[in-house]
Amino acid sequence: MAPDPNRSGTGASSTGTAKINSITKNKVEIEDMSDEDLALKQKLELYVERVQDSDPELQKDALEEMRNLAGEIAQEYVQRQSEEAPVDDLIKLVRQIVAFHMKHHSQPEAVDLLMEVEDVDMLIEHVDKTNFKRACLYLTSSARYLPEPDDMKVPDLAYSIYLKFEEYPNALQSALFMDKLQYVRKVFTSCNDLHQKKQFCYILARHGIAFKLDEEMAANEDDREMLQDIINNSKLSEGYLALARDIEVMEAKSPEDIYKTHLLDGHASTGANVDSARQNLAATFVNAFVNAGFGQDKLMTLTSDAPSSGSSGNWLFKNKEHGKTSAAASLGMILLWDVDSGLAQLDKYFHSNDNHVIAGALLGVGIVNCSIKNDCDPAMALLGDYTDKEDSSVRIGAIMGLGIAYAGSQNEQLRCKLVPILNDAKASLDVIAFTAISLGLIYVGSCNEEVAQALIFALMDRSESELEEPLARLLPLGLGLLYLGKQESVEATAEVSKTFNEKIRKYCDMTLQTCAYAGTGNVLKVQNLLGQCSQLEKGETHQGPAVLGIAMIAMAEELGLEMAIRSLEHLLQYGEQNIRRAVPLALALLCISNPKVNVMDLLSRLSHDTDSEVAMAAVISLGLIGAGTNNARIAGMLRNLSSYYYKETSLLFCVRIAQGFVHMGKGLLTLNPYHSDRFLLSPTALAGLITMLHACLDMKTILLGKYHYVLYFLVLAMQPRMLLTVDENLKPLSVPVRVGQAVDVVGQAGRPKTITGFQTHSTPVILAAGDRAELATEKYIPLSPILEGFVILKDNPDYMEE
Repeated sequence: MAPDPNRSGTGASSTGTAKINSITKNKVEIEDMSDEDLALKQKLELYVERVQDSDPELQKDALEEMRNLAGEIAQEYVQRQSEEAPVDDLIKLVRQIVAFHMKHHSQPEAVDLLMEVEDVDMLIEHVDKTNFKRACLYLTSSARYLPEPDDMKVPDLAYSIYLKFEEYPNALQSALFMDKLQYVRKVFTSCNDLHQKKQFCYILARHGIAFKLDEEMAANEDDREMLQDIINNSKLSEGYLALARDIEVMEAKSPEDIYKTHLLDGHASTGANVDSARQNLAATFVNAFVNAGFGQDKLMTLTSDAPSSGSSGNWLFKNKEHGKTSAAASLGMILLWDVDSGLAQLDKYFHSNDNHVIAGALLGVGIVNCSIKNDCDPAMALLGDYTDKEDSSVRIGAIMGLGIAYAGSQNEQLRCKLVPILNDAKASLDVIAFTAISLGLIYVGSCNEEVAQALIFALMDRSESELEEPLARLLPLGLGLLYLGKQESVEATAEVSKTFNEKIRKYCDMTLQTCAYAGTGNVLKVQNLLGQCSQLEKGETHQGPAVLGIAMIAMAEELGLEMAIRSLEHLLQYGEQNIRRAVPLALALLCISNPKVNVMDLLSRLSHDTDSEVAMAAVISLGLIGAGTNNARIAGMLRNLSSYYYKETSLLFCVRIAQGFVHMGKGLLTLNPYHSDRFLLSPTALAGLITMLHACLDMKTILLGKYHYVLYFLVLAMQPRMLLTVDENLKPLSVPVRVGQAVDVVGQAGRPKTITGFQTHSTPVILAAGDRAELATEKYIPLSPILEGFVILKDNPDYMEE
C-alpha cells in the first residue's frame, strides 16, 4: 500500500514548526538576559563544544574553564542575593553546568556549585545509577563541615537519593545520622527483603536506640519477633564469646596478671601486696573491666573446682562499706550482656543484710541489662521497688541501675517513677543527683519538656550550701544530656538557666551548650569555648565543662580533632589550675580507645605533674585512650607509674583503674562512641563517657570518695570491636577478610583502594581504631556496606569456582 503523502508532510511541517518555536523562544530568552548573563551563557556553550572536541588537550582546558565558570556564577549569585536581584537566569546556567559535571564524573564540583547557590535539592534530578554513590559519599562526608541547617539538609538529600536507588543500608545510616526514626520506619517499609531487614536490625542494635517494629515493617509475626530479637541485642553475648573462643582468650585473668608486679624491682613490688581496702577496691574494678562479658573470673564468680578461699563471698567482704557496692556490682560487669546467668548469680546478694551489698546487686542488674532490651523487662521488675527505700545507698543503686539498663529508651513508666524523687524533700542530694543523671540517660537527646522542667525545678529548689557540693554539678549534666547533639533546641532551656543561683548559673549554661553541640564539629562553638577558657578567673568551676566541651564538639571529624589537641596543649601552658585539671580528660575523650603517640607522650608527662589532681586526671586518661587496646607502651608507662606512686594511695588507685581500662575485655572491647566508619555517633555511649568524665572533674570527692561506682557508667560505651560474619540463617560463617588502615576516598577519581597495609585473616576478627575490613573472596556478598560488628553474607549467584 502506497504511503499517504499528506501524513508525511504534516509530520515534517510540525517538526519545522517546533524548531521555529524553540528558536523564537531562545531569541526572546537571550533578549531578556543581562549582558553579564549573556557572556556567561556564551562561555558555557563554548566550553561544552570544546569538551566534545577530539583533541584531549582542548577537552582538559575546557573542563578546567568550566570549573572557573562555576566559581564566577557562585560569586555572581552571592552578589545578587545581597542586592536582592533576581537569580532565575543564573539557576538555568547552574542546571546546565551541574548536568555537565554529573555526566563527566565531577560529582564533587556539581555538589559544591549547588551548595553555593543554595539549591542542593536540584541534585536529585541529575543523579543516575552510575554516579549516585559518589555524589552521596561526597554529600554525607561534607555534612560535618556545614553550618546549620545545611548540616541536616544534606544528609536528608543523600537519604532520598539512596532510597530512590534502593540502597537501603546506606539510607538507614543517613536516617540514624539525622536521628529521624520516621525515616528508619520508611527504610523498613520500603524494603521487602527479609535478610536485608536482619542487617538493618544489627545496625540499629549497634547504634543503641530503642526501636519497636510493627506489622507494617514486618508482616509475618515470627519474622517480626526474630527481627526484634536482633534489635534487642539478645545475640550480643553469644557473638562476643564466639570471638573470644576463636582468639583463645576465654581463660579468666586476675588483677595480678594485669599489674605484673614481678617486672618491677624492690620496694614497688612489695608495696603492691599490701591488703588495704583501697587496693582491694582497685582490684575489684580491674577484675570487672578485664573480665567484662566473659562470665568467669577469679574473684567473684564461683567455679566448682576453685578452692573455697577464692569464693565471691570472701572477696566481697575484703571491701569496706561502699566498696562492697562496687564489688557486688562488678559481678554484673563480668556477666555483661548475659541477662539470664547474670540475674541468677546476682540473686544471692538481694538476701543480704548489708545495704551496700544490696545496692551493688541492684546496680549489677542494671549493668547486666545494659544495651540489652527484653520484653519481660527484668530490670524494671527487680529495681522498681527499691527506688523509694529509706537507705540512700540502696536508692542510688536502683536509680543508677535503671539509668544504665534503660539508657535511650525514653520509657514513660520510668519517668513517672523517677521524676517524683527530684521533688522529694526527704531525698538527700546524692540521690537527687543520680536521679537527674538517670533521667538524662533514659531521655538522652530527646529534648523531653516534662523531664527538663522537673530538672529545672530541682535545680531551683537547691539551697546555696547544696549547690557548693561537687555532686550538685551532676544536676545540670542530667539536663544537658536531654539535649545531646540537638543544637538550637537547647536555647529556651539555656535562657531559663540564666535565672538560676549564681553559684551554678555559669556551670549550667556551659554544660547545656557543650552537650547540645556535642559531635557536631561546630567551629564557632569551639572558638567560643576557647574564649571562656582564656578568662583568668580563680576558683571558677564552669571552665572544666568548657574544656571538656571543646573535645565533645571537635571529636566529630579528624581535622577538628587534630586542631583541638593543639588548642588543648596551649591551654595547658597558659590556663589556670582548674583548666589544667580538665585538659587530660578532654584529650582522653578526643582519643578514646585510640592511643595516638603525641597524646600518649603528653599525658605521660602530665602524669608526673606537681598538682596531684592533674596527675590523677592524666593517669585515668592514659587508661581511657588505651581502653581495650592492650597497648604495650601504655601498659609499660602505667607499670612504671605504679612503682613511682607506690606510697601515694590515691594516685596508685588511679593507676590501677587505668591498668584495668587498658586491658578491658582482654583487648576485645572499645569505648569509642563512633561506629560505621566513624560516621554514626551512638548517643547513649557518648552520654556514658561524658557522665564519667564530668565526675572526674572532682576526683577527690567522687572517684576517691564513696561514689567510685560512677566508673560503671562506662559500660554504656563498651562494645566489642569485632567483625563477625554470619550466613542468612544467622549462623557464624568464617570467611577471609582483608583488614587494613582506612583510606579516605571521598571525591577521588576512578576506583581507589579503600584500605592500605592490609593483612588477610579469617573472621571473626578484631578491628582497631581507624581500621577497615573488606571481603577477600567473591563467593559472598555482604548485606552491609560497612564491615563492622555483625555482617550477614549472602551467596554470590555469579561466583564461579576456579
